[in-house]
Amino acid sequence: MDVVLELADTFFFDRLYATILPSAPTSFSVFNPVSTLAAGFKGYDNETYAQQLGGMGGSRSTWQYEPASQYLSVQPSQYAYQSQWDRDSIYRQFVSLYMITWLFGSLIYFTCATLSYIFVFDKTTFNHPKYLKNQIRQEISQTVRSIPIMAIFTVPAFVAEVRGHSFLYDAISAPGFSHPIFDIFGKSWTYIQFPFFLLFTDFLIYWIHRGLHHPILYKKLHKPHHKWIMPTPFASHAFHPLDGFSQSVPYHLFPFLFPLQKFANIALFTFIQIWTVMIHDGEYVANSPIINGAACHTMHHLYFNYNYGQFTTLWDRLGGSYRQPNPELFAKQTKFGQDEWRRQAKEMEKMVVEVEGADDRSYGEEKKLK
Repeated sequence: MDVVLELADTFFFDRLYATILPSAPTSFSVFNPVSTLAAGFKGYDNETYAQQLGGMGGSRSTWQYEPASQYLSVQPSQYAYQSQWDRDSIYRQFVSLYMITWLFGSLIYFTCATLSYIFVFDKTTFNHPKYLKNQIRQEISQTVRSIPIMAIFTVPAFVAEVRGHSFLYDAISAPGFSHPIFDIFGKSWTYIQFPFFLLFTDFLIYWIHRGLHHPILYKKLHKPHHKWIMPTPFASHAFHPLDGFSQSVPYHLFPFLFPLQKFANIALFTFIQIWTVMIHDGEYVANSPIINGAACHTMHHLYFNYNYGQFTTLWDRLGGSYRQPNPELFAKQTKFGQDEWRRQAKEMEKMVVEVEGADDRSYGEEKKLK
C-alpha cells in the first residue's frame, strides 16, 4: 500500500494536509532571493531547499522523501513539506489510508458490479420466485453502509504495511530484505507467490466462512449476506461489516507471514474484488470440478450449508461440504426453466427453516410458477 499511498499523497493529500494543517512559520518564513541564489552556489538540490523553506511557504520539515518503489515513483511537490503532519505521521497515514480504502473500495465495487450487471448478469433472474422485492436497491444500501465500517478494521493492517512491519518487498535483491522462503524457492518465488497466495487464503476463508455458518454467528453476522437467495453482482460486497472483514483477514495476514511483492499485492487485492463480483453474477459459464465459480456459489446462496470456498472446491471436497451444481444450470434452455426453479424453491424453503427457523424475506407479490 505504500506505492498507492505515495501516489495519493503526491496528487491529492499533500496539498490537502498543507491546507487544513499548515506548518507553523519558522525563521525561513520570508522568501529571500539572495538566499535562494546562495543556496544554488552551495550545491543544494531543489528537494533539500524545499525542505528547508517548505517550498517557500515558511515551514521546516524533518521528513525526507524516499521512493516506495524503484519501479514507480513521483517526486513530491513543495506541499509535501508544508503540513504539521508529515507523510510519515502515523495519524496522517491512518486517515489517508482510511479514505483510500473507503473511496477506492467503493469505486471498484460500483465499477465492477455495474459492468457485470450490464454485460454479464442475466436479467431473467428477476422472475425467479426467490428474487426479493427491490433487491438491488437493498444490496447497494447494505454495501454502502458496510464499506466505511469495514475500512476501519482494514486500515490498521495497511498502516502496518506502510510502516515496514510486513514482508512486502520491492525486489528480492533489495538490500537488507530476507525471508527463509527465499532460501527454498529463490527467485522462482516471484511466480510461486501467486498460486500460493490463492491456496493459502482459500484454505483460511473456507474455515472462516464455515465458522460463520455456526448458529451462534450466523444469525448475528452472516445472515445479512444470505438475505440474497438469488444474488446479483451488487450483492458481492453486501455483508455485515464484521462478516466482510473476517473473510478478508487471510488476505491481510498473508504479507505478515510470507513475502509478497508490492505490485503483486495490489494486483491480487484488485483481483479479489473482481472475483467476488464474478461469483455473484449468475453466469454459469464453466462447469468446473475445481473452480468455485458462480454456479457453485449459487448453490451456497440457495442451500446455505455447501460450497464455502472462495476460489476452489478443494477444501469443500476435503471437508465434506461440496455440492455439485445442478447440470440444468449450464444449459440456457433449462437454467431458468420452471421445473428447475420449482426444485430450487422447494429445497430452499426446507433449508431456510433448518438454518434460520423461518423465512422473513419479502419477495413482493407472490411469483407464480406455471
